[in-house]
Amino acid sequence: MSRKNRNVLSESLSVSAAQKAYIRKHLLRIRRIRLYQLLILIGSVAFWEISTRIGIVDSFIFSSPTRVVKTIVEMTACGQLFYHIGITLFETLISFALVNLIGLIAAVILWWNDSISKVMEPYLIVLNSLPKSALAPVFIVWLGANIKTIIVAAVSVSLFGSIITLYSDFKSVEEDKIKLIYTLGGKKKDVLFKVILPGNIPSMISLMKVNIGLSLVGVIIGEFLAAKAGLGYLIIYGSQVFRLDLVIMSIVILCIVATGLYKLLFYYENKYTR
Repeated sequence: MSRKNRNVLSESLSVSAAQKAYIRKHLLRIRRIRLYQLLILIGSVAFWEISTRIGIVDSFIFSSPTRVVKTIVEMTACGQLFYHIGITLFETLISFALVNLIGLIAAVILWWNDSISKVMEPYLIVLNSLPKSALAPVFIVWLGANIKTIIVAAVSVSLFGSIITLYSDFKSVEEDKIKLIYTLGGKKKDVLFKVILPGNIPSMISLMKVNIGLSLVGVIIGEFLAAKAGLGYLIIYGSQVFRLDLVIMSIVILCIVATGLYKLLFYYENKYTR
């Protein structure tokens, strides 16, 4: 082997070793972060449990981890827990689907017709800034205390913001790409399906990650006022009868559900980017 080839081989091996060292360091850093997160969680739960046992805080007011676990076991045994989780999850997924579908269609219409966008822009801004909890009693009067009110309330939380965000993303697409489509003899629909929509898929996925949390928040707001089942109903019912174990349990499960839905979208986002 010539000296030149030996030098090239040596450089490739050194680069490979450096890459492996970087990967090991990166993985070690991730494991360290996960360990710190786990320690914070365990420490917080342990402090909560110990403080209720030694009387620093009142377990009747703040509940405790053991009482929350006991409530979960009792409600699981009688089959009520998964029923309430299923109701909230169903309403959240329906609201999430409607928000993204209606938001996408509305944003396309605004992008397609500049006159409509100019007319609707101030109304969208006003509706987006309006506190949605103030609309919930109105929805009850219009639609009644049922699942339709909950879904409409959930949709209203994130719909107008989604429309504004998508429309802004559509308008920010590079003009050179649009001009290229027209130069090649394409029409406006070709610009939409070959440039606008494909170019904004990453931003649409990111918006979905935001909307899934907002849909869950909207569903809980609706369940506070118009539900006979669901995690929001359990929170209101528990607070009314002073069963704080039920309230804390519902909040913990909501955190788990929200994290699971976000992680699911994060998984599909990573799969798409690969």
